[in-house]
Amino acid sequence: QVQLVESGGGLVQPGGSLRLSCVASGSVFTINTLGWYRQAPGKERELVANILRGGSTNYVDSVKGRFTIAEDVAKNTVYLQMSSLKPEDTAVYYCNANWITWGQGTQVTVSS
Repeated sequence: QVQLVESGGGLVQPGGSLRLSCVASGSVFTINTLGWYRQAPGKERELVANILRGGSTNYVDSVKGRFTIAEDVAKNTVYLQMSSLKPEDTAVYYCNANWITWGQGTQVTVSS
């Protein structure tokens, strides 16, 4: 089994930046894809970005050009660098492995 632990959330002003981290442990050799999802109050959880083995990445249209997903294989860590943050980016952000394993989530609040 894979375990995921996120960190890096917090309160940031509009236009600011944050970097989320997700450390994987356990059966990390089984991981083929890592992703970041988010869920805002009253909304469904949505995929923000993912990265596949081999390095290809995908982003939801609303974050393209502002967010970057990257993986450090040696550290079993996936990052989400978020820039030019908007109030509508406010949500709980979840790390995901292989579409089935979830972290506990980290709150990101964008507000002045």
